[in-house]
Amino acid sequence: MSEEAQLRWTSAARTDIGLVRSNNEDMLLNRPERRLWAVADGMGGHAYGEVASRMTVEALDALPAGEPLQQAVAQARVCLLGVNSALVTEAIARNVPVIGTTLVLLLASGRTGVCLWAGDSRIYLCRGGSLHQLTRDHNQFEELQAKNHLSREEASAYPGANMITRALGAATTLELDEVQVQVSDGDMFLLCSDGLSNAVGVDAMFGALTGGDCAQAADMLIRLALAAGGRDNISVVVVRADDVEPDQTVLNPSL
Repeated sequence: MSEEAQLRWTSAARTDIGLVRSNNEDMLLNRPERRLWAVADGMGGHAYGEVASRMTVEALDALPAGEPLQQAVAQARVCLLGVNSALVTEAIARNVPVIGTTLVLLLASGRTGVCLWAGDSRIYLCRGGSLHQLTRDHNQFEELQAKNHLSREEASAYPGANMITRALGAATTLELDEVQVQVSDGDMFLLCSDGLSNAVGVDAMFGALTGGDCAQAADMLIRLALAAGGRDNISVVVVRADDVEPDQTVLNPSL
């Protein structure tokens, strides 16, 4: 059996407008058959955030299928640079300061997963009884901690600590971070907008994922964020990888 066939990928995606916002600026991509998933969160407070998230997801969805993983990652990078330029041009044409979106993207092949991202949407990995954040937020809070060696409490006290420092459409240049992870049987990935991560703690997220069912976990995560006030759009994609059991061939000893 080939390495590619040894993992079965399943997933579920949910998005909710929340209890405060008048429209949903999040967009999701859920393509388990292509091992391609994304969450794009149109930048709150900016005009046309839903335009940015939709353009991003539609461009990713149009990428060719079946490419080797590293080639697929390279194509995704080129695609997103093109979207970034298009969003900058669109903002100028519409005479608005920014049309932007955060993005987290997960691509997988065989037993390897690659995360690409810009902004403060996140990807988590649920494995071995714990939940690990794979991405690092691109915001002032993280930069204050890294550059000035501040504690979380000290950094959070700064004005504008949650201001995003990277996003598609935010500048003429785009820098995407990348993390590669080796995937094991039973691994679950959670892609989410900050409407979830700002409202629901890591322990509660982990609890929602422990049942192992992608659809049930996605539904529960949305409910948890709504119960916490639903002050933002809430989007989640839950992805699971399982070993495929080899066919059990029974031999007839009389033959």
